[in-house]
Amino acid sequence: MAQKTKDITVDPTIELLAEQGFDGLPEAIATLLNQVMLIERARHLNAEHYERSPERSGYANGFKPKTVQTRVGSLDLSVPQVRDSDFYPSVLEKGIRSERALRLAVAEMYVQGVSTRRVERITQELCGLNISSMDVSRAAKALDETLSKWRNRPLSKYKYLFFDARYEKVRQDGCVVSSAVLIAYGVDYEGKRRILGVSVSLSEHEVHWRNFFISLTERGLHGVELIISDAHAGLKAARKTVFPSTPWQRCQFHLQQNAQSYVPKQNMKREVAADIRSILQAPNIEEAERLLKLIVKKYQNTAGKLSEWMEENIPESLTIMRFPESHRKRLRTSNIAERVNKEIRRRTKVASIFPNTESCLRLVTAVIMEIDEEWLDGITYLAVND
Repeated sequence: MAQKTKDITVDPTIELLAEQGFDGLPEAIATLLNQVMLIERARHLNAEHYERSPERSGYANGFKPKTVQTRVGSLDLSVPQVRDSDFYPSVLEKGIRSERALRLAVAEMYVQGVSTRRVERITQELCGLNISSMDVSRAAKALDETLSKWRNRPLSKYKYLFFDARYEKVRQDGCVVSSAVLIAYGVDYEGKRRILGVSVSLSEHEVHWRNFFISLTERGLHGVELIISDAHAGLKAARKTVFPSTPWQRCQFHLQQNAQSYVPKQNMKREVAADIRSILQAPNIEEAERLLKLIVKKYQNTAGKLSEWMEENIPESLTIMRFPESHRKRLRTSNIAERVNKEIRRRTKVASIFPNTESCLRLVTAVIMEIDEEWLDGITYLAVND
């Protein structure tokens, strides 16, 4: 049963997303408000910006900055001015009072992939104007421009680079398919962690990873001394093409998971895990290689495929042995993505199925923008000078 807010019938799923999933989106809400105020000024003047019209009733006179405190944070607004007029956007008075409806409007834009009909209904309630679908699309476009600007911002020098992928359900040609969400993380030369970029596509194949890697380098990413990720075939192939000379550390957590697939008996799994752990926790590369040889030989007769797999794959997780010991704990795995994935999952499970990849990219970008800002202002992730 849908719930009702004033005259707006609200889907409970959208309401849940607005209440729980968008507390960190003041910029998105400010963008929407700024666009609605521009529309209202144009209606007041009977003319669009720079439009020559005999029906024009006045002239625009720039903007005044205004900061509004709300439950979602500070909204930095640009209030349109009109020359020789007491014009003041009604959306500021009515919209701020209807802040919950604003949150719902933004939530609907994310989940529905910018459904102009639905957002139009709510923005009409906010400012009392007969807003067209074109007007709503313009506001949605401005919101997407904010997110796109962040995704394409210039990058610089990063010491360590992490990659991770997750999957979200997206509707495509009438079918529901899993789309790969690729996310890049970096630790800069001051030890700060950042989220560098995101890409959404219908697969995690090599071409998707390769295009993602190329986009990062084109934005200025350089100076990478180590890449940390799992061993997905597409990622490995793309990495060799775009970052051929950069050392690679295979995520030790995923390595342990992969190893269990080669253990022939259930009662051997705990012992195998302990043996692999002893290699990975060795004090230096020489000791790790010595233990690897012993353990490979140990399983040659009882678990031949496991033995072969260990000999070929475990060295890929020993690259960090050649880096400072104080850095190894952070570089062993791609767990830098753990909290991010948790936040993304908390938001996307409400949406359940995205109408298209653009809608998925929009929501994920908003979530990681929020986290990246927290990281930028937060504590140092890694003491790189140790």
